[in-house]
Amino acid sequence: MILTIKAKESINESVLDSLNYQREFKNLKTLISEIDSVQSKLNAKGYIENNRKTIVKENDSSFVSEINFGTKYRHVKIFYKSSDFLKEDLQQVSTIISEDYFIIPFSSIEQSLQKLKSIKTEEGNPFLKIQLTDISVEENQTLSANLNFKKGNKRTIDKIIIKGYDKFPKSFLKYYAGIKAGTPFVQNKITQQNETLNNLGFTETIKPPEALFKKDSTSVYFYLKKQNNNKFDGILGFSTDEESNKLIFNGFLNLELNNNLNAGEKLTINYKADGNEQQNFKVTVDIPYLFNSPIGLGLGLSIFKRDTTFLTTEQIIKTTYQINTKSKGYLGYKSKESTNLLSDKITGLDLEDYTSKYIISGVSHSILQSRSLSPIKSLVVIDTEIGTRKINSKKEQQFQLSLNLHHILNLNSRNSIYLRNSSSFLKSDRYLENELLRFGGINSIRGFNENSIDASFFTTLNTEYRYLINESFYLHTIVDIGYFENQSTTIKEKLYSFGFGMGMKTKAGIFKFNVANGNSGNQTFNFSNTKIHLSLTSQF
Repeated sequence: MILTIKAKESINESVLDSLNYQREFKNLKTLISEIDSVQSKLNAKGYIENNRKTIVKENDSSFVSEINFGTKYRHVKIFYKSSDFLKEDLQQVSTIISEDYFIIPFSSIEQSLQKLKSIKTEEGNPFLKIQLTDISVEENQTLSANLNFKKGNKRTIDKIIIKGYDKFPKSFLKYYAGIKAGTPFVQNKITQQNETLNNLGFTETIKPPEALFKKDSTSVYFYLKKQNNNKFDGILGFSTDEESNKLIFNGFLNLELNNNLNAGEKLTINYKADGNEQQNFKVTVDIPYLFNSPIGLGLGLSIFKRDTTFLTTEQIIKTTYQINTKSKGYLGYKSKESTNLLSDKITGLDLEDYTSKYIISGVSHSILQSRSLSPIKSLVVIDTEIGTRKINSKKEQQFQLSLNLHHILNLNSRNSIYLRNSSSFLKSDRYLENELLRFGGINSIRGFNENSIDASFFTTLNTEYRYLINESFYLHTIVDIGYFENQSTTIKEKLYSFGFGMGMKTKAGIFKFNVANGNSGNQTFNFSNTKIHLSLTSQF
């Protein structure tokens, strides 16, 4: 059977053609259903008075239906009660708002009503119903209607139940995800909080959360299972020094142990050595939400040795505080001790034994996203240190400020731009070689050796254009620029690097491969400056 639909007014033929209705059918029932569908689509476009004449059968297989479109209504004037909605709420759906009515395009009726409903459901009204009544025709292709809604009973969360992971640290519900009893029940918010739990790393959501509504209570069920989130990557090598015959370690080791005691705790061990110039060892412990409170504890130990020049040890203790689900702050104490290993002074190298004591503080804010290769969409970290450095009996005030910014701009489902800025500044009357800031490498500016650049101030900008092949693999460009100052040697220099890379999720873990060529501002391009950065993070 062949269907032809005609518009009574020839001016409406183009509108009819834009609907792309089906023309061939196996029986009369489906043919009539298609005509009804066309009329529904016309209703959505503002032709609410459209009607059709009797279907005409031209021959055994051909049918014709003529539709009278009627007036096209372009706007709806909706009357409301000021006690029901604030103007700030209505501004989310309309730009024309008076004390008792607002006007919206006809095409956005469904979307606008859904938005207004979501505003009200956020107040704890999951069963609220909203509708337009008393619809009438006004002039200038405009309809008028009254906005009515039935509030239903407000609901608050009375009980939170975890299924599947009985030992899940409950403090993460309240402080990390913002899920707590006594708050209004909002379905969309519950779904978002469930996704937040899924991004923890040591737990995985099995299925969407569910709510059990009883006459006098509301229970929310979250379905979780524990997930191993320990991480390891590294390469360790051994060699013998030809002069001293001593054993030399080289390579790197990163070990991260997460939530093995079901308390959300984290233990991180990091070791890097190139076998000759420097060795860096760091261990940190973070214990969140002590005694079911927003307060946590952090401990850290760091040892840095540069060949036979100096050895520096740092110790940190701090208390953390979860400000809200996205932000946290900390306050603590840091002690630092450095030893000059040289027996003789070297001209132009200012090295001294010293001890330092600092009050440290900082704040961080993060926004997560549902992508396994890049789960953090935005990150802001600010760290400050205020204290004194002591050389022999002479004390000197010092101040240090560090800033780390990170953002992923998602252009669409496959294309994104990654931006990261790292900056640090040390203020002191005298700058020692063994207290300067150190940067360079995959975590600051690529194309340079790890921690190979000393500075009293530096700032770097890492940029990547990323193309997602699939959820487990992406390619990216590398364009990094940097600037640093070294007050000890009065050096001021610009840095830049270019390259390419990839990130891939494998059965062994997340593998990252970067190739970058780094140069300073006064250098010409040299292929020998190209560095390859490899990283394979295994999860167990």
